[in-house]
Amino acid sequence: MTEHMNKQAAQLPAFRPVRPSARLAVGGLLLAGAAWGVRAAWEFRLFLAGEPASGPPDQGEGVHRPLNALENSYHAVSSLAGGAVVVCGLLFVSWLWLLRDNARALSGQPPRYLGIWVILGWFFPIVSFWFPRGIVVDAFRAGEPGRKVPLSVEVWWGLWLIGMVSGVGIVARDTTDELIARAYTEVWPLLASDAAVIGAAVAGVFAVLAVSRSQEARIRAARAVPSAEAVGTPAPA
Repeated sequence: MTEHMNKQAAQLPAFRPVRPSARLAVGGLLLAGAAWGVRAAWEFRLFLAGEPASGPPDQGEGVHRPLNALENSYHAVSSLAGGAVVVCGLLFVSWLWLLRDNARALSGQPPRYLGIWVILGWFFPIVSFWFPRGIVVDAFRAGEPGRKVPLSVEVWWGLWLIGMVSGVGIVARDTTDELIARAYTEVWPLLASDAAVIGAAVAGVFAVLAVSRSQEARIRAARAVPSAEAVGTPAPA
């Protein structure tokens, strides 16, 4: 019997532990959300301070006036927020890659999206609007086709798209000095975009936890089936 059980264990797919990567992804999301919240607070400070009499930092035709202390600190805060987003992105993509590998082992089918899209899917025009979500959804449904996607996944993706397409969130079209000028005169669109980014980070935490717990449960069930067969007992439903 021991030899038979060893053979069955050897035939099991190689699953990778989900929890450590999920915890790192959650930490990255919380870090990015907190950093973006600080950036939003600095934009509101700029609004309350009001634009200096000398005008915006970028005065056109390549002329930039010296920055004051608040503007300099906003540059530093903005850089730190950008760095936090990069760290979050690396941790999230690592979790997503692991999730995809486990999903392939669970379903026994090749993933719908090639591995390269786990990374490039966030940056390519057009496909970036649905590829990352599709990878998460496919991984969630592996082994359980048709199961309803957690609401947190949909909220996370919707807020991420708002933060991305607004042009002042994650993918900002303006320079930092131009954002400073906007904070002085029209801060509310900036803060609305910031709120979408922060909301996406918070919803992302719940999405990572929900999808990870679901996959962990399916992995435990897959491992339990050979063990139950080895001792002649019915597998758990």
